[in-house]
Amino acid sequence: MKAVVKTRPEPGNVEYIEMPEPQAAPGHVVIEIRNAGVCGTDIHIFKSEYVIKPPVILGHEVCGTIVETGAGVTRWKVGDRVTVNPSAGRLCGKCRYCQVGAPFMCIDRAAVGSGMNGGFAKYLSVRQEIVLPLPESLDFETGALCEPFACAVQAVLELTIIRPGEVVAVSGPGPIGLMCAMLAKAYGARVVLLGTAKDAGRMELSKTLGIDVTVNVEEGHALNTVKDLTHGYGADVVLECAGAPASAAMCLDVVRKLGRYTQVGLFGAPFQIDLDKVILKQLHFQGSICHSWQTWDTTLRLLGDGVFDLRPLISNRLPLSRWEEAFQGVINKSETKVLLQPE
Repeated sequence: MKAVVKTRPEPGNVEYIEMPEPQAAPGHVVIEIRNAGVCGTDIHIFKSEYVIKPPVILGHEVCGTIVETGAGVTRWKVGDRVTVNPSAGRLCGKCRYCQVGAPFMCIDRAAVGSGMNGGFAKYLSVRQEIVLPLPESLDFETGALCEPFACAVQAVLELTIIRPGEVVAVSGPGPIGLMCAMLAKAYGARVVLLGTAKDAGRMELSKTLGIDVTVNVEEGHALNTVKDLTHGYGADVVLECAGAPASAAMCLDVVRKLGRYTQVGLFGAPFQIDLDKVILKQLHFQGSICHSWQTWDTTLRLLGDGVFDLRPLISNRLPLSRWEEAFQGVINKSETKVLLQPE
């Protein structure tokens, strides 16, 4: 089968090459991939800003149908429509993080699409424990968005306190930022979305999603806009989803004293930031990465019940062979969420 593979650890070195079709080992299932989303993490891997173990097939936002089950598989059958929790690809199952249902924190973890083969291919083999059922109401396109939505659900619903009527500033209108904005809006917050001129298409899209205010930060009035909305105080909550040093610095300015700051975006490299502002404003400052098993339960219920419609976030659907076009669209922000489909 053809697959998109990171062949070497240096920047670039991603190729569309022939790879062996996976077999269903004991306790594993083989999934025929229907859609796989291109994630910002895939771009970090492309740029060698994220730890991987090449050669490895990329892709972790996946959904499809089970076509083969290995010996001992009792949870699934051929024909089941499923997605996967990629952060739990391989776990030790013994550490304190595994015991509390936080697979991303496992001390001996391998993730689908980075530490082990992922879903930018026709078939994916994973252990049965990380497979999750797609609700009957979800199509295979929305199914590929379950994983990024789970990241947003953890950040907004589980880790960040948001009260109705508060002003929430979301910096970075990529897929995760837009999902966080949608969730904050559903909480009853007034949402201000911060982006750049390159984000114009995504900012326009956000208006159709019900976002209250959009601000081009390059025009220099983000802080004043937020203060005007908050009687001079600043945002009650900021969610930094851009993963850009300038964005993080701005978020520390925009958030009010005694406010809450949640870091969602990955930066890919160290940088300097004025943490005195965290102290002097006495902020609740935290990070959010991936999701827990509890997050997945919430995510599938919200999507299955039709509370959120993520389909407007899909800007393009491309065959797997056009992965370079998809990656470039994400890098230059001409795309929101691109789905790759095996040929």
